[in-house]
This record gives sequence, structure tokens and C-alpha cells, in this order.
Amino acid sequence: MVGITSYGGYIPKLRVDRMMMFQAAAWFAPAVIAVAQGERSLCNWDEDALSMAVEAARDCLAGMDKSALDALYLCSTTLPYADRQNSGIVKTALNLKDAVVTADMTASQKAGTTGLITALDAVAGGQKKNIMVVASDKRESKAMYFYEMWFGDGAAALCVGSENVIAEFKGSHSVSHDFADHYRGAGYKFDYMWEERWAKDEGYTKIIPEAVKGLFAKLGITMDDVDKFAFPCFFTREHKGIAKALGAEGAKLVDNMHNVCGETGVAHPFVMLISALEKAKPGDRILVCGFGQGCDALYFQVTDEITKLAPRKGVAGRLADKRKMPNYQKYLKFRELMEVEMGIRAEAGGQSAVSALWRNRKMITGLVGNQCRKCGTPQWPPMDICVNPDCGDMGKKDDYEFSGKSAKILTWTADMLAVSWEPPCTYGLIDFDGGGRMIVDFTDCEQKDLAVGKEVRMTFRHRWFDKDRGYHGYSWKAVPVKEEKKEGAK
Repeated sequence: MVGITSYGGYIPKLRVDRMMMFQAAAWFAPAVIAVAQGERSLCNWDEDALSMAVEAARDCLAGMDKSALDALYLCSTTLPYADRQNSGIVKTALNLKDAVVTADMTASQKAGTTGLITALDAVAGGQKKNIMVVASDKRESKAMYFYEMWFGDGAAALCVGSENVIAEFKGSHSVSHDFADHYRGAGYKFDYMWEERWAKDEGYTKIIPEAVKGLFAKLGITMDDVDKFAFPCFFTREHKGIAKALGAEGAKLVDNMHNVCGETGVAHPFVMLISALEKAKPGDRILVCGFGQGCDALYFQVTDEITKLAPRKGVAGRLADKRKMPNYQKYLKFRELMEVEMGIRAEAGGQSAVSALWRNRKMITGLVGNQCRKCGTPQWPPMDICVNPDCGDMGKKDDYEFSGKSAKILTWTADMLAVSWEPPCTYGLIDFDGGGRMIVDFTDCEQKDLAVGKEVRMTFRHRWFDKDRGYHGYSWKAVPVKEEKKEGAK
């Protein structure tokens, strides 16, 4: 049996109320009120497609032995590097073994489902045993128009294998068309959008049914053999209309999630699939599609193993854990749609030494310290001499991962003079459960969320961007844990 063995989701904490966005834009674009319902998800200023991918992958690894992974596929149209393997950075952040295949899949909104089919075929063919497929997108849009309302930021991850399968893969069917409802040339920040009627009438309405009917013919099934149907389409009326024409109405159709996060690009088929898996029971049959220059259709059946899945945040848990963006101006700054004066301190910088990063990749990107073999004391950064004053052993140390450890705040500071996209800059000293201390920046919080003794967890973030050289730097930060949010959803 081959299929999905685990899943993980990541929706950024920040949410933007669409009515607030409309009120700021109504003087210029009153028509956007038509889609100003609910809220959209938004990356914090220190998040991007790669950092979200790491968080989704970490969620997916809950209860799993990550050393069993043979490959990691990263699927996105908004990756930070054009010529540096982004999946390699994710692999390093997850501290996976070196003997693993990594690959970036991009240039289409259906890159995620195409990557998933590729992974399933590789496992079915016996070439690999366990593969993780991560999909993530942070799509940019110009201000005061429909697409900033429709889009949302997010990531999702799926592991596929042949053991402990929670959703058995029954088959797939794909069609490929050079159909351009939008495109983005190399070096451009924004997609160029053709009119919406073209995308609706010639794209979604024709191409998705073509793939679905092809799958039905291949497997000898009908929509009566489907319990949940998930496919992306941010046009709510057309989303329901396509499903109805194919015979899926009411509870059978998975919500397009416009009201709760918006469409998360390449990640959205996975996000919708996971939202169905979170509520699924053994025996449920799920049809999921990815759309973009064609369509992929995949058919799964949920197994008894889903009841044994380890707890995780998932999509539902991430949607519940949120904080509001207070105003439209802050949204514009976070998306770099508005230039502000950052002050002379912001000019400090310099070239990043990739040679030093290579030598310290596990420590910096993977947040790996070491642990004394003699007394068991963990420490970061890793050192040859044990920091325990009662030990001081200079013998060999073992790698020790801090990224999954919880910690408590020992001291914290709110600095109004330091450069920050969201003043004040907050940082402090944290003490890890089990040992180890570190000075870190805090993120996804306000001053009122910080207190000595407060529990925090580590999160992977985009730290800086060298505009002169096109270099993106990443590191780990700490996020305060809300007591009522500790327990994730299955």
C-alpha cells in the first residue's frame, strides 16, 4: 500500500480583516467590496515561502523518524533563490541526513500536486521509501485590488510512503495546457493578470472537469465514490458551480477557505486536503486537484492508521492561532508596498560569508548544539569544553537539536532604538527545558506577551536580505506560547 503517511500545516499568525482593507481602498477601488469577506493570512515581516516551508515540514514530522526520509521536494512559485537550491536550506534547517535527494519544483500553481504525484510514483516504483513534499507560497500583489483580497500566505507538507499509510493512493490523472490566466516574468515582483472572466470560463470551468473526468474514466469510478472533493478556485461562485456540474454539492465540497485565510498558491491543494484529512474517518474517499497550466487530479482513501496519527497543529490548529493586523498601513509596509524611512542604523550590513555559514551550517541553520557524553549537559553554540562547572569535560560531544525544545524566558528587553520593522525590537535570554541557554529575538508577539518565566518555542525565520548581492539570511527566533494553544489538533 502506498499513500500519505503524515501531514503538517502552517498558516502565519497574522490575519488581515478584508473589510478593513476595503475601507482603506474604497476611495480608489470600490468594487473590491465584492470579495471583502472574512480575513486573509499574512506573513510577518520575517517570514517568506522558505521559512513557512520549514514550519510546515516540522509539523509534518511530528511522531515520525525523520532519518527514514529519502527525499525532500519543495514546491513553490515564490522561492527566494533562483540559483541556490531552496530545498537544501529546508533540509539543513530540519537537520536531515546528508544522504537525501532534494529538489525544487516551481513555475506553476499545480507544482505541489505534481510533486506529490512524482513522490508517490517513486515510492510505488521502489526507488524511494519515504518522501516529504512541501508546498509553500507568499504571492505578492499590488495594493488596492482584488488579488490582495483573494491571496493568502501559507504552507503545507505531506509525507508519502508504504508503511503506516493514513490515506491510500488509488490513482491520478493529469492534463497539461499552456493556458496563461496569469504569468510572472523573471525578475518581476508581481504577476500579470489577464481578465478574471478568461480564468473562469476557459480555465477553471473547463480544465478541472477535464482532469476529473479523465481520472474517473481511468479508475472506473464516479462522483458517488467520492466523499470529499477539494480543489482551489478563489472565485466562490465558480468553485461551487464546477463542483455541482461534476456532481459534488453540499458537504461533499471542501470549502475554498476564502473567509479564513485566502488562497495560498501552490500550497492550497495541500491545505484543503489536510483540512479534509483532519475531519476524515477511516474509509472516506478524497479527491484533490491542483490547477495551473493544466490540472492534476488525485484520489485517496483514508485508512484506520489515521486514528493513530500523533498530535500536531495541522491547518486547523494554525487557523485558530492568530493575531490581527491592526491597520492597512502596516500591511503595506510588511509587503514592501510602501517605502518608509528606516534610519541610518538600517544601513549597517555587509557581505555574508557563505564559507563561514557552510562550516557552521548545523549550528546556525539547524540550531544544533552539542551534549556532553560525560554529564549530559547540552549547550549552544557547540563547544569542545563542557560548560557545566562541575564537569568541564573536553571529550567528544554528541549533536543536540534545540529547535524542537521548549524554553522559558529568563530576561527580555524591548528596544526602541534598534532597527526593527515592528518596533520595539524585542530580544532576551531563554533557558531550554533540559538545559542550554541562548540570546534570541522574539517574534509574533507584542510586549504584553513577554514575561519572565513565559514559555516559548523556536521558529525558523527570514533574518535579513542583502539587496546588493541578492542574499537571504535565515535564523531561529522564539515565539511566546499561549497556554490555551499548547494542544494541537490531530
